[in-house]
Amino acid sequence: MSLNLDKAESLCLLRLSAIGDVCHAVAMVQAIQRRYPQLSIIWVIGKVEYQLLRHLPQVEFIIFDKSQGWRSYFQLYAQLKHRKFDVLLHMQVALRATIASLAISAKVRLGFDRVRAKEAQWLVTNHRIDAQASPHVLEGFMGFAKAIGVENLNPSWNIPISERDKIFASQRIGRDKVLVICPAASKVERNWLADRYAAIADYAVSQGFKVCLCGGPSAEEKRLAHDIVAASKVCVDNLVGQTSLTQLLGLLKEATLVLAPDTGPAHMAVTQGTPVVGLYAHSNPKRTGPYLYLNYVISAYDKAINMQQLDPNVWGTRAKGENLMEMISVAEVKEAMDRLISDLAL
Repeated sequence: MSLNLDKAESLCLLRLSAIGDVCHAVAMVQAIQRRYPQLSIIWVIGKVEYQLLRHLPQVEFIIFDKSQGWRSYFQLYAQLKHRKFDVLLHMQVALRATIASLAISAKVRLGFDRVRAKEAQWLVTNHRIDAQASPHVLEGFMGFAKAIGVENLNPSWNIPISERDKIFASQRIGRDKVLVICPAASKVERNWLADRYAAIADYAVSQGFKVCLCGGPSAEEKRLAHDIVAASKVCVDNLVGQTSLTQLLGLLKEATLVLAPDTGPAHMAVTQGTPVVGLYAHSNPKRTGPYLYLNYVISAYDKAINMQQLDPNVWGTRAKGENLMEMISVAEVKEAMDRLISDLAL
């Protein structure tokens, strides 16, 4: 049985991180906005994630800066102590989110089903979404929309890009066919090999593409990008560490095709309607892959799970190891790219 919010005035969403997850959450928020246009929506979000979504229409953001330690909880309480909401969507299973939720006053406190309501989330909620056997993260989030009476759960996204960021992206990409490679994930073992990324860059140029590398400013990301450029036989535009999140979003929108491992920019590209070839070995792409382009994921996950004798029926199981991405070959990536280009007439 779902809750009806036709008479409700305010909704608070608690989802602090990460980039990929907040991209999924946007689709849910905008599904709710279509069903309940009268709702005032306040989103408690992480500092970095806010930079990506700050132009989201008809959403008020309250920033939770975890780098402030315990002060972040007191700051959140100070911002919310005079506010009351009709409903809280508690969408993050993490102890810091459980603690943060105590600063939010709401009549209805909706969390995950009992199996997924870990890190004491079940203690601070009074309603639960329906249990789901094996959902993609996006589908799990849509369970919150379903629980409050939203029927149209087909995902769509409207994340505005400023004119300045559009101009930046257009100037860097132009009108060429462009393959954007976002080579680095948040964990180094999820990165593919530099020489194999370089081989794909060479192949893409032979097929008429311009190639850009994009990513964050960390030393590891810059090192990986340097190694890719050094191993490539063609000209590669290295923009790693040179863009803001919103500039990167603009680049991903202008791209023809994106190649990425299990990382936030893959999901950012999906929000902009840009096709993604995903590279997965440690996590199940059926759960965390680029949602609209799961048919073009190259996955060594099942092989890794079997090698490590892990139970494939435990949803969310992660394979461990530093060299699992080596199981993905250049030939497999070329085949997926060719198939995607043909299927979508790129």
